[in-house]
Amino acid sequence: MKNKYIIAFAAIAFSIAGCTKLDEKLNGQIGDGGINAGNVPALLSASYTAMRNPFQGPYGWFSLQEFPSDEAIVPTRGGDWDDNGAWRALHLHRWAADHSRISSTFRDINSVSYVSTSILQFNPSPLQAAQARFLRAFAQFSVLDGWGQVPYREPGEDITKPSKVRKAADEITYLISELTAIIPTLPDGPVYNANKDAAKVLLMKCYLNKGAFLNRTAPTFDPADMAKVISLADEIINAGKYTLTPKYYDNFAPANDKLSTENIFTAQNIGGSDAGGLNAMWIAPLHYNQNPSGNNGFSTLSDFYNKFESTDTRLGGAYPGVTNVSGVKVGFLIGQQYDQTGALLKDRRGNNLIFTPEVSIIERDPNHLEVAGIRIIKYPIDYANTATGLAENDWVYYRYSDVLLMKAEALLRTGNAGTGLTLVNALRTVRGASAFASLTLDNLLDERGREFFWESLRRQDLIRFGKFLTPWQEKPTDDPKYLLFPIPDNQLGNPNLVQNPGY
Repeated sequence: MKNKYIIAFAAIAFSIAGCTKLDEKLNGQIGDGGINAGNVPALLSASYTAMRNPFQGPYGWFSLQEFPSDEAIVPTRGGDWDDNGAWRALHLHRWAADHSRISSTFRDINSVSYVSTSILQFNPSPLQAAQARFLRAFAQFSVLDGWGQVPYREPGEDITKPSKVRKAADEITYLISELTAIIPTLPDGPVYNANKDAAKVLLMKCYLNKGAFLNRTAPTFDPADMAKVISLADEIINAGKYTLTPKYYDNFAPANDKLSTENIFTAQNIGGSDAGGLNAMWIAPLHYNQNPSGNNGFSTLSDFYNKFESTDTRLGGAYPGVTNVSGVKVGFLIGQQYDQTGALLKDRRGNNLIFTPEVSIIERDPNHLEVAGIRIIKYPIDYANTATGLAENDWVYYRYSDVLLMKAEALLRTGNAGTGLTLVNALRTVRGASAFASLTLDNLLDERGREFFWESLRRQDLIRFGKFLTPWQEKPTDDPKYLLFPIPDNQLGNPNLVQNPGY
């Protein structure tokens, strides 16, 4: 039953932002299919499933948040990972309105918004409606972050007509009002469902990023907005439900639903039967000769790796149940790689497989194609389910450490660096890093990078801290137009969408 509605909604959702003429049968799939209040649980399940395509794995929202940043790069390795320059364009900030990944991600996130909105026309219970409204707000926040204008429809609206569009000021006001309204109705848990604390975290992000969304070239931080961030953080902190997980990678492990004490909002994956493309998080970076066999692609940059102290446990290392199976560690993979027996791995030319810190946007040396770049394994590999590719690791959206660091940032931006420093140093102590002597915007931004690398937050953070246009490894200074993504060409049939400046 659930798949029927996923397919129907997926087809319809292509029209969320545009006004492309639809086959009239699409309306029949909804109107004639007998959907009513009794089907709402299946429709709500379909909304959660719709989140996977844009948000879970490295090819959707992750790619737009990480590869334009100083945390990640997809080097062209000979003929591999060229893709007509699409990956290079993300890191170099040279994308255009026809960029395939920008277009598909815009479509897929808006699909979540549409599917969630559609539930509201079928008389859901207050609890079901609140969950649907949260998922819609989650998706719309990402569209606002990426594109600065958000298509939307009312429940039951004629999908053959162009969707309406909210500009940044109206959308951020709407999101704050919407989240404030639904928090009392949302459940306390579980973490893999929309819940009160997840909505509070999203509301914190609305207040913290509000000034950046309204003026990306010169973000502002209203003390009243920062006070809201602090107040919401205190509600979560004082409830006593969460603590920092002593072993960092337990937050992302195949059993993270049991091991993590800090995950606030996740996507539930049931290995072997029901999961979305999380396994690509290790397939994309790993070498062909590692276990599981990878695609020799995604890497991080040496300047980012060098931001970590050697004692910082976020650098990774051996992980129980992983290293003795495959030789693949967690975290940052650098230097000689090994198989499960401890033997040295080789590349396909027979040379030792030694991942190097040096990496270029285009790799041309045949001896460097397979070893250039430090690789990252953020989610420990689920070997119990590698045959199916359906990993048990729950995808992580929000963690308690983000609550702490957002509060520290709001304190710092309102002149209370001392209390913010205490929060940051408490986190660093748990992660095995030395305490800061003082808290500054620069070292707080670096700390957010260390804590949330490859969690789809870096572009947003760099923009909010005013650093997104600065040069870094393999990326020059660039045009302010890149603070927003372009509206995809294939969506401009909607007269309510206006192309962002400079495209």
